[in-house]
Amino acid sequence: MENSIYTMGVDVGGSYVKAVLMSYNKETGDHKLVDKQTEKIRKRNPKDVVVEAVDLLLERNNLNYDKDISYLASTGEGEMVEKKTGHFYSMTSHARGGVYFSPEAKTVVDMGGLYVRAIKIDPRGKVLDYKMTGQCASGSGQFIENISRYLGLAIEEVGPMSLKADNPEVPSGICAVLAETDVINLVSKGLSTPNIVKGINISIAQRVIKLLGSLRTESPIALVGGMGMNAGMIQAIEELATENKKGELSFISHPDAIYSGAIGAALWGGFRYHKLKEKQASVVA
Repeated sequence: MENSIYTMGVDVGGSYVKAVLMSYNKETGDHKLVDKQTEKIRKRNPKDVVVEAVDLLLERNNLNYDKDISYLASTGEGEMVEKKTGHFYSMTSHARGGVYFSPEAKTVVDMGGLYVRAIKIDPRGKVLDYKMTGQCASGSGQFIENISRYLGLAIEEVGPMSLKADNPEVPSGICAVLAETDVINLVSKGLSTPNIVKGINISIAQRVIKLLGSLRTESPIALVGGMGMNAGMIQAIEELATENKKGELSFISHPDAIYSGAIGAALWGGFRYHKLKEKQASVVA
């Protein structure tokens, strides 16, 4: 594509590496998600996982890193991305990725592996204000992942399982250790797996609603990050918003929500690339 450039974004989280390949058409101004790759880190060296993800994208699209990639941007644990051109703060990247998915969004909720952030944005995806949860893992995607393993569920099964609940019970523990103990007790009491999972989703959704209230958020609200693909979580947030008389809030989800940080990084990388080119051209002129 003569009128296009390629950028890449790599988002390194606690459990997953997310990488995307984006194209930008200089004539039309259109950005396009060309390809994407998710790799679970497990017990591997994250730096090796990053290399594997990037190489897979390049190979599948017959591209050469040095010749074809204008900018490789990292976000998250950026020190794990050795070949990066530049790095962007995670909140900035997720905000921009949220706007890519939902251009009409006025708020982005990044529901990641370590915490939840509610971010008020302008139409370009610039961060205007934000609120976030503390470091307690019971309000994070990592907590859901830990509990799903205990319940014998794949992480992809958590959302659909939650939708089957008919009488959920919310864990009372505030910290991850106490909440996990609650879940163990619920299992011993014979509570069904759907009701346990729905209760966990509700407990995290309560934190999301509280953040949105403290931010005095505006709709539409884009739900991004790994938990943004959890149908049960989305349902819990929408139900709680209605129960708390916040029914005027509207929520938007996207099947590629886990890639929001990587996409945002790639887009900001493209923006920085063109700004540098303009600066170089003005110096030459």
